[in-house]
Amino acid sequence: MKVWRRLQALGAVAVRNAAYALPAGEQAQEDFEWLLKEIGELGGEGMIWEARLVHGLSDDDVRGLFNAARAEDYDAVSKDARALAAALDTEGAPASPGEARAKLSRMRTEVARVAAIDFFGANGRETVEGLLSGLEARLQEDETMADEQREQPAGGAAMDELRGRVWVTRHGVYVDRIASAWLIRRFIDPDARFKFVPAKGYEPEPGELRFDMYEGEFTHEGDRCTFEVLVSRTGLDDPALAVIAEIVHDIDLKDAKFGRGEATGIAHVMDGIAAANRDDGRRLERGAAVLDDLYEVYRRKRG
Repeated sequence: MKVWRRLQALGAVAVRNAAYALPAGEQAQEDFEWLLKEIGELGGEGMIWEARLVHGLSDDDVRGLFNAARAEDYDAVSKDARALAAALDTEGAPASPGEARAKLSRMRTEVARVAAIDFFGANGRETVEGLLSGLEARLQEDETMADEQREQPAGGAAMDELRGRVWVTRHGVYVDRIASAWLIRRFIDPDARFKFVPAKGYEPEPGELRFDMYEGEFTHEGDRCTFEVLVSRTGLDDPALAVIAEIVHDIDLKDAKFGRGEATGIAHVMDGIAAANRDDGRRLERGAAVLDDLYEVYRRKRG
């Protein structure tokens, strides 16, 4: 059990029973060497391999194992953050401001720990960062001013300043990023170009705007997904977009906040697009066709 806990702390994932893997590198080698020393001192045995998978599992399969483990970690913190937000919403909330800040601090520490072993940029960090940022803003005395600032375009930029840009997001786009890219190209920046980069370590270049990325100009805020933030901060007052925003929220955050019955079916369509297309640009094209039709449905209903 002690060794298992140490493996969890290192971010290792189980590959076929008693084999645990980390991405190859000097730090991983050092971490495993120290753990092997501990195992020997406990009377056990172990071996370290630097290996290449040939049969059975592909590199993508193993990356999926790492991402699934970290997504589960992020989701656990997100649930705690939502519970704290719900407690603060309750009249006569049991948590004092001091207790709430202490809980928030512990959650921040946990997210930092998980991010340090999030080797391939798992989904979920943007969601939890948005929830924690929302709680922080809520606990500040100048909450009203902070809310007003968040409703302004990034850096106080007007809509014209958002056009002709390169919009950057993480590889492996899914519903929130697909929908956000559709919104950008159709309603914000018709000439938008999209760039797909690793989730960690990317430094933006001049003229680029990041979306649905940690520290991005447009990303999760509070309990709002990136699509909702884009709609709000660009002042797009369109009932059909508001409905799509609710659907995207329910799929992306999985909290059933709006209870949109269509969310399950559309999530299956997006799953199919992702499964059939590894290329991110192609995913955006296929997703845009779906969203164009969906927008027309809700535009006509409101007409």
